[in-house]
Amino acid sequence: MLRKRHPPAGSKPGTLMIHECSESPVIRVMKYNPDKLEEFENVNACELTALLDDNSVCWVDVQGLGDEPVLREIAEKFSIHLLALEDVVNVPQRPKIEHFEGHTLCITRMVLSNHVGIRPEQVSLFLGKNFVLTFQERAGDVFDPVRQRIRNLGKIILSAGPSYLTYALLDAVIDGYYPLLEKFGEQLEALEDQIVANPRPENLPQIHGIKRDMLTIRRAIWPQREVINEMIRDENPLITDNVRVYLRDCYDHCVQLMDGVETYRELAGGLMDVYLSSVGNRQNEVMKVLTIMATIFIPLTFLAGIYGMNFDVMPELKMPWAYPVLLGVMGATAIGMILFFRRKGWLGRGESETPSILPKGDRM
Repeated sequence: MLRKRHPPAGSKPGTLMIHECSESPVIRVMKYNPDKLEEFENVNACELTALLDDNSVCWVDVQGLGDEPVLREIAEKFSIHLLALEDVVNVPQRPKIEHFEGHTLCITRMVLSNHVGIRPEQVSLFLGKNFVLTFQERAGDVFDPVRQRIRNLGKIILSAGPSYLTYALLDAVIDGYYPLLEKFGEQLEALEDQIVANPRPENLPQIHGIKRDMLTIRRAIWPQREVINEMIRDENPLITDNVRVYLRDCYDHCVQLMDGVETYRELAGGLMDVYLSSVGNRQNEVMKVLTIMATIFIPLTFLAGIYGMNFDVMPELKMPWAYPVLLGVMGATAIGMILFFRRKGWLGRGESETPSILPKGDRM
């Protein structure tokens, strides 16, 4: 469950709630234009202003939200509004887009996988005239393909400006959901085969885990679609018309992901019904076998009870063949009941089996 960190009631706007487990900010900068590329690692916040250049695109990537003075200094360098900085730090926020003087804030959520499950993380992007500023909660992201495209000196990304870089980052976040959905699809198929063949108690928490993860992904993608749609339709001067064409493709990916999430949610809900049905059918089969066995032994118990009574005068007691005759009657009774149950289809195959509608010569 996503729990947002709220400042105390009555706090002034711009109050930052730094979590005690937050990582210290690490600043990386990629500065490029069609002619050259420069990369800077572990940059100090006081050096950021000197790196900005009207002839180049400056991508400032901040990984970690654990130092309030550093975050406020970065916000001051880029003239970030305090309310926008509050949305960056007090995570998680609903994916949204907001326009401020000189920059636009876009909040999205990327999802990473680990050995426990999926790990949602908020990514905040500020789009300016000559810069893109990103804030991440911790180290590790899905932006390595974008970084590699810049290092390979791709013509489009180097010449299209900061709005195209913003699109590329959003597209990387959205495309990061596809491998997760494929993984969940494979898990659902394996669970379905296992539940139909041999349902086990551990299947139940597995199904609940998948449904919970699907709900987390849905909460991230659904508002993200609205954000992309707003970026396409709004007359924002920071977003060029050429980039809006690419954003439409990004919107289509959001729609596809939503369809996939809804499909897997329905499959997970259907697996729950299949699990309960399989367990019920298995119990019914066990009860049927036990009932048939009890029914077979009821007349045998009756015969044994009659001839086990302690009466002195019983006509059959003095007969030399009374014991084997009684055993024969009991055996014949048991065999007769087994044949009767089999004929009725209660035991093995019998009359109740659904006949094939194919002619005899066409049956496989």
